[in-house]
Amino acid sequence: MLVVIDGLDASGKSTQAEMLAKHLKMRGKTYILRSHPSEDNFFGVKGRDYLFVEGKKAHIAASLFYLADVIRSIILYGWRRVDYVIFVRYLLGTAYLPAPVHKFAYHFFAKIVPTRGSLIYLNVSPAEAFRRVVNNRIKTERFETIDELSKTADKAMDLVSDGKWIVLDGDRSIPEIHRDILRATGVK
Repeated sequence: MLVVIDGLDASGKSTQAEMLAKHLKMRGKTYILRSHPSEDNFFGVKGRDYLFVEGKKAHIAASLFYLADVIRSIILYGWRRVDYVIFVRYLLGTAYLPAPVHKFAYHFFAKIVPTRGSLIYLNVSPAEAFRRVVNNRIKTERFETIDELSKTADKAMDLVSDGKWIVLDGDRSIPEIHRDILRATGVK
């Protein structure tokens, strides 16, 4: 089963994915956990590098490397015989693209990548995401300003309104969100 956990920067995606993986392991379930941008391949490393560079070309390069990284994960890991494939960041990386390109990119990729499973969006407010970034990051990415987080949140909420996504309140406590993810995925 595919489980995607997506959201703004600092929305708790990785924390929740790791908690889900631990829960699955304790119940004897097999899984693969992939986070994007990943650090085990050229596309992920370059994508992450460009997140710290200003300018339109860097913005586009970061997005293209990110998309290549996700597609690589789908090709290499999506077919594996495990109970769960968990992706942190998937389709909603397109929300970081400029409008209206983000909509075209989302709908294009939604047609070519697997979307059957649980697509979960952690809807954290831009103010809360920014607070978490300021408190937890040594170095911030180009998209981690309150203005960029607000723009991206608006675009992401527009994209997740397509009926494929389970939207969870990401401003709540970690255990509350975890319980909702277990419920949404049907994991006992």
